[in-house]
Amino acid sequence: MNILQNCIDSRAITPGLLAHTHVITHGSDSNLHLNTKLVIFYAKVGRPLSARKVFDKMSERSVVSWTAMISGYTQNGCFGNALMLFVEMRRAGFKANQFGYGSTLRACTGLRCLETGMQVHVCVLKSRFVEDLHVQSALIDFHSKCGRMGDACFVFEKMLKRDLVSWNAIIGGYAVQGYSEDSFLMFCSMMRAGMSPDCFTLGSLLRALADGNCLVKVSQVHGLVIQLGFGSYNTLCGSLINAYAKCGSMKSSHQLYESMSDKDIISCTALIVGYAQEGNRCIDAANIFKELIYMDVMIDNVALCSMLNICAKMPSLSLGRQIHALTFKHQPRYDVATGNAIIDMYAKTGEIKEATRAFDEMEERNIISWTSLIIGYGKHGFGHKAIELYKEMECEGLKPNDVTFLSLLFACSHNGLTHEGWECFNNMVSKYNILPQAEHISCLVDIFARGGLLEDAYNLICKLNIKPNASVWGSILGACSVYGNMSLGEVAAKHLFQMDPNNSVNYVALASLYSAAGGWDNAGKIRRFRASKRGNLTDIQMSQKMEFQSEGWFILLQKFWGIGRSRLLALLVCLQHPLLALLVFLQHMVHPFEGIAAVLGIANQLQSFMPLHVNVYSPFSRRKPSSVLGNRESNQHFPPRVDKTAGRGYDSDAPASWTRGAEASRPAPLPAHNLSA
Repeated sequence: MNILQNCIDSRAITPGLLAHTHVITHGSDSNLHLNTKLVIFYAKVGRPLSARKVFDKMSERSVVSWTAMISGYTQNGCFGNALMLFVEMRRAGFKANQFGYGSTLRACTGLRCLETGMQVHVCVLKSRFVEDLHVQSALIDFHSKCGRMGDACFVFEKMLKRDLVSWNAIIGGYAVQGYSEDSFLMFCSMMRAGMSPDCFTLGSLLRALADGNCLVKVSQVHGLVIQLGFGSYNTLCGSLINAYAKCGSMKSSHQLYESMSDKDIISCTALIVGYAQEGNRCIDAANIFKELIYMDVMIDNVALCSMLNICAKMPSLSLGRQIHALTFKHQPRYDVATGNAIIDMYAKTGEIKEATRAFDEMEERNIISWTSLIIGYGKHGFGHKAIELYKEMECEGLKPNDVTFLSLLFACSHNGLTHEGWECFNNMVSKYNILPQAEHISCLVDIFARGGLLEDAYNLICKLNIKPNASVWGSILGACSVYGNMSLGEVAAKHLFQMDPNNSVNYVALASLYSAAGGWDNAGKIRRFRASKRGNLTDIQMSQKMEFQSEGWFILLQKFWGIGRSRLLALLVCLQHPLLALLVFLQHMVHPFEGIAAVLGIANQLQSFMPLHVNVYSPFSRRKPSSVLGNRESNQHFPPRVDKTAGRGYDSDAPASWTRGAEASRPAPLPAHNLSA
């Protein structure tokens, strides 16, 4: 008995096996106490199967032997077997003791099995261990880890006596559920009660403060760690590094890491994860990872996934390949999280084939795996493959989430798949009952806008009860510039000027829209307004500045490129400087036949002096106007005539073949139940 107890305390496997052999050879294998000790020994050294063999061969069992086997399963992570054995014990007519209830509740906590845990709680209430500290601490830990903080607080407040384990359970529960302020207040209450914290208390508190982004409180806890003499504990140093990193103080994290005399994988991984979350310290993370390799320790998947994420953000394909090789070396059969990180890294570095290969080699996949590859297909122009992968995922029985549909809509938007995008949106709302967010609406509006369905895009914005952001109106304005819808473009530009008045792109897009529609005056006003707002110049200063810039272009183009005068004048007309073009024409006495295009352009822009509207034939234009070609049947005009009443971006006289494609690709009307959702 004493030899087995010493083997249990020292985790000595070989002497314990010899003791077990001695028990069998001397015919003592039927002794209840010796068999119970053997069960405890095998459970302590991490051999639950051997412990179960000894337990099954026992001819006589007691509550202690049942409890030893249940605790052994719980200690080795076999939570399901522990619950099944607890049920067998109850059927055999044995009632659990305080340690049996505690181990069973920890098994329920590990499985997050709320219903079974509540049944065990009822058994505890009917037993004589309802006020036992061990059982009450297990109940607090069970309820808090399963998300029932109200029940956990009720059990904690009903306790007549509290020890450090019970305080750690309630503080850790608040930390797990993300209640950083409550966790800190409970810690203060514990200090006022005269309890001294241990490493588990401080670790849970640092976790809570890290999630709550409380840098000042993290510094205070750091001071308390040093004051209590825990500064040399590597586990707490890793928690402090992680807390400082999540609170945005990477300098403090790095200083604490450098001050450590004995660096381990926990501290290195914490610092690498912090650098990965910050995003702009990739080189520093690579250096820390190099130190981790030189330590010659077993690198865990957290560090490898963080490095793969850093390679995806940089992006660095060469470093990513090296990390992939190192991952395969340490984990030939890597888990789902590592596989997802590999897919994401290859997709973001442009190697979509390698991402597909990594996806195919995964033995187990989750929704993140499928979504990561869908995102990669969408970004690299493989919209149809993204749709095929989505359909394959549905056939596998996986339910897509809102991120998956956002990735699909993004792929359809950037690949011109208008019909497929509308179908995905309908499936998201009708089939999977996912409420569309602002990002989904933005992508759907962008899909309609890119497909030329501007009215449908605008109606979608008006009908859905979501306030459009600058990205939505920017998509509308960009599409209006492409398709020439001036009326809707003015509406989009008005909203953009209110949301982002300092963005020059919006002014340029509206000016281009006016220019394409022949509204040279409005285009000039927009450009002058933006220029004066940017430089805060007067109209005279602005005119002088524009003339000076145009003169500079005139000298450069003529001196270095050798452009002829007629083409140079046409270029000045395109640059919206008709006065300067007229001055150059008169000064250099361009031949009338050479400069006729420039003169017509000057007359077209100076509508205040010459009200006659003249269509310009620019030497740079690839398409000649119908007046020059003499082809009235082509119905092509330059600049295009805009039908302001209909708000369409094509000619009102356009042939039916121009509009037939747009009408065919128009999606079905929005269903009423989707809009109400």
